[in-house]
Amino acid sequence: MAHSADAMDEPIPVNASLSALYPIDALQFEEQRWKTLVGKFASEFGHNPAFVARSPGRVNIIGEHIDYSLYDCLPAGIAADVVIAVSTSKPNGSNASIDIANVNPEKFKPQTFTLDAHHTVAIDSSTHEWTNYFKAGAVGALALLAKPRPDFVPLSMQVLIDGTVPAGGGLSSSAAFVCASALAVIYGNGVHAVTKRSLVELAIVSERSVGVNSGGMDQTGSVCSKSGNALHVSFFPDLSAKAISFPELDPPITFMIAQSYVTSDKHVTGPVCYNLRVVEVTLAAEYIAAQIGLTLPKDASSLEQSLRGLEEAYFGSHHAPKDGENDQPARLQHMLSLVERYLPDTAGYDRQQIADALKISVSELESRYMTKFPIRADRFLLRQRALHVYSEALRVHQFISLIQAPAPQTQADSEILLKKLGGLMNETQDSCKEVFECSCPELNDICQIARKHGSYGSRLTGAGWGGCSVHLVPGDKTDDIRKAWEQEYYAKKFPDLSQEKLEEAVVVSQPGEGAMM
Repeated sequence: MAHSADAMDEPIPVNASLSALYPIDALQFEEQRWKTLVGKFASEFGHNPAFVARSPGRVNIIGEHIDYSLYDCLPAGIAADVVIAVSTSKPNGSNASIDIANVNPEKFKPQTFTLDAHHTVAIDSSTHEWTNYFKAGAVGALALLAKPRPDFVPLSMQVLIDGTVPAGGGLSSSAAFVCASALAVIYGNGVHAVTKRSLVELAIVSERSVGVNSGGMDQTGSVCSKSGNALHVSFFPDLSAKAISFPELDPPITFMIAQSYVTSDKHVTGPVCYNLRVVEVTLAAEYIAAQIGLTLPKDASSLEQSLRGLEEAYFGSHHAPKDGENDQPARLQHMLSLVERYLPDTAGYDRQQIADALKISVSELESRYMTKFPIRADRFLLRQRALHVYSEALRVHQFISLIQAPAPQTQADSEILLKKLGGLMNETQDSCKEVFECSCPELNDICQIARKHGSYGSRLTGAGWGGCSVHLVPGDKTDDIRKAWEQEYYAKKFPDLSQEKLEEAVVVSQPGEGAMM
């Protein structure tokens, strides 16, 4: 199917001014940071970098844990980013090498690795090694470069990396790292016209090589975001992204991001958290399909079958009601009723039950669904996970419909809109906490405190199990909410937190620009 003209088909921009990348209040800090990056590069490698590749983190406003089921979500880029200073040289020998260093060498040790004869490098996804994310982006980029050019010979590279996206913080540090790395390798090897779609599709596959069953929202949000806009990301029938503006209100719609300082690294916790959820939603789709007598088509999801694929197969079959078949909210409501009918067991399903339903052996079940990304579980809560996905997809649809409706003309109408948007975000948090079980006590506390002090809507953002939260707040309440968090959360949970960390903990967010050179 032809791609519609959208943000994905634009080229990665090249920019000479930092003022296009960062909000005014962050510009002085960022100018000094980039100056330090260039200075450290020169002292590390003996010359200045040729260019800097940059990709930001993202905050997901709504649409949590549904991208890998191929349902829409609404992320926005943030100012925090990964920047990579780069120079290149002809290989000193038969194979190219990459010297990789970090502005924080005490924590992230410098390394050199040499590409093999196939222009690739081994990645051991069983180790949590910081350079794996660069390697993942590099391997994907080199494969893209070699595809049209059988005689392609990569250049050696010197790279220095600096990141301000907190690791394990729910703002997609890994996607920013992989996207920036891939962009650095592509640009460094002389290809200066790359589309956002090419970079996103490459990065999605690349991040899976470090053991994360990624759905694609993180990479799309990092690469395609537009300053001042949210990004409506769709995965079906193919990947697309469109900038979507918020209605102009007075005071303007304001989001705050609050860090829990509970770290959840998807690579480390994947077998019992993130990757387990990917397996559960896939098995839920397969289980329901088997009960109805449907065969699911292969699709672009991580394990090649999805709850979106189930919806499409069902409404393309004789089983589905014909009225409302083109009405997405009605379809999602119907899918929720199917989940309740065909997955009645709230205590979950064990491997034997699922294998029996799918008419395969337990060993075949494990081989097909639990080997590529290892998981640990005795029972699989298929009902709850599917209920979250379909209800969250419905909330995204409702949220986007609200912000695309004619802008409110009165203060009272603005208040009604904000309460509706906030209500949907609160419902997401409740579902993440109770149904999908990806929240944690600290995130629950942060959301409760914010709501008590005036937030319209508060929810975790990112994978969950720690990390960050996002809050839709009245523009005149940001100081009150920040003070409440400082007194009721940070002072109690982290009494020894430094002033610097306390200041970094809360950000009043403006949607930022995506990846660029």
